[in-house]
Amino acid sequence: MNDLLIGLVGALIATNQPLAVSNLIQQNAGVSVTIVNPNDPAEKELTQLMTEDEAALVEVDKWIRDNNAFATQGAGEPREALNRRILARFEPVRKDYEDFLRRYPNFARGHLAYGSFLNDISEEEAAGAQYEKAAQLDPKNPAVWNQLANYYGEHGPLTNAFVDYAKAIELNPAEPVYYQNLATTVYLFRKDARAFYGISEEQVFDKALALYRKAMQLNPQNFLLAADYAESYYGIRPLRTNDALGAWTNALQIAHDDNEREGVYIHLARIKMVVGRFAEARAHLNDVTNAAFADLKHRLEKSLAERENPATNTNAVGVFTNALAVPTNASNPGP
Repeated sequence: MNDLLIGLVGALIATNQPLAVSNLIQQNAGVSVTIVNPNDPAEKELTQLMTEDEAALVEVDKWIRDNNAFATQGAGEPREALNRRILARFEPVRKDYEDFLRRYPNFARGHLAYGSFLNDISEEEAAGAQYEKAAQLDPKNPAVWNQLANYYGEHGPLTNAFVDYAKAIELNPAEPVYYQNLATTVYLFRKDARAFYGISEEQVFDKALALYRKAMQLNPQNFLLAADYAESYYGIRPLRTNDALGAWTNALQIAHDDNEREGVYIHLARIKMVVGRFAEARAHLNDVTNAAFADLKHRLEKSLAERENPATNTNAVGVFTNALAVPTNASNPGP
């Protein structure tokens, strides 16, 4: 049995306004907003069910983290036994969703929530079927199209992902996540994006970057978003040095803690080292004190020394070429 990859379920937005308000907003602003009636018995039951769902995911996530910690000490539960316990914990949640949808088969938000649950427990094909059903029942809900696009981005066809993200944006152009998701998909699947949009690779990069910037305009204090945008410059040749440095400088300004700031220093040092701004690169590395970055810092210091004295190292050119090849997430130096 494959390991279960557990994540926290994304909560669906709910407010205390009746559906009429949603219709009024759409008529006057051209934006589709899903607004629910909290007095609807189905909504009340779904809210309770989603709370049960999240509680199960949080509990299982703790089991996994605790078991991993025990395993580093030579203890821990065997993987097969842990997976059985996880499945047993999720089974009543699954049954409750299925019972709910038997009684409310045309409740789109129920299908969407169940799809999110199935996706979180790695039953992605079944999740996709629930998203499709939700889209049939409520085609004006942007969250449905975003989830469908996420599914197609993972499993194909990619054309469906491009189309469905665009639908989500059309229905709610104020949601930054939709722009970010489309930007990431365009960036990662450049060949497909070129064919779908009929543009060059350079224009694909420009499109992805513009989508990231739109997301950042809507959510300017989101560090992870800013870091994703800045990292995207690593894939562009020739390197757009000034734009990349500007993007990392912006990320530095909105970093929340020393871990995030020092991750940005690593990136700034890497780029400045490659373009020959050695003193500035070394200054950034001197600001890195977090043990989590020690290995990466050491490798960059070694590369920096080789660049400063290229005659002493015959591999300097190769090191220079590979310096930008494998970016490291600024907020998480591990993966």
